[in-house]
Amino acid sequence: MIKDVVVTKLDIIETLGGDVMHAMKESSVGYAGFGEVYFSQVNKGAIKAWKRHKKMTLNLVVPVGEIRFVLFDDREVPNTQFQEIIISKSNYCRFTVPPMIWMGFQGLSDDRAMLLNIANIEHNLHEVDRKEIDEINYDWTIS
Repeated sequence: MIKDVVVTKLDIIETLGGDVMHAMKESSVGYAGFGEVYFSQVNKGAIKAWKRHKKMTLNLVVPVGEIRFVLFDDREVPNTQFQEIIISKSNYCRFTVPPMIWMGFQGLSDDRAMLLNIANIEHNLHEVDRKEIDEINYDWTIS
């Protein structure tokens, strides 16, 4: 596990009319304030990589479909490391990613997947760093 990254199991309450899927409360581990919440759709096989936020803490939940998240921590060179997690209804959790961690993700569902990000600050283009997919050596092949 990468330092300061938190994986929190979440509750799904099954009801006859449809499930209630918890995401976050103010008292939750990983809550660092509220700036904005947004959804992002991810097509099957699509890879969105690499991005890191200088100030934003991400709280990622996948209420629909299945997404593989890959983190790359280069804060302590040469002790860089990767962390991977697949989130879906069968592994329903919140993935808290602190600032300065590179992140990419890939849609694994047969249909479109959707992720929810509960961010502590509003999105700002000036606090984001980006790299092309091949600038971080990671094998995105699905095994």
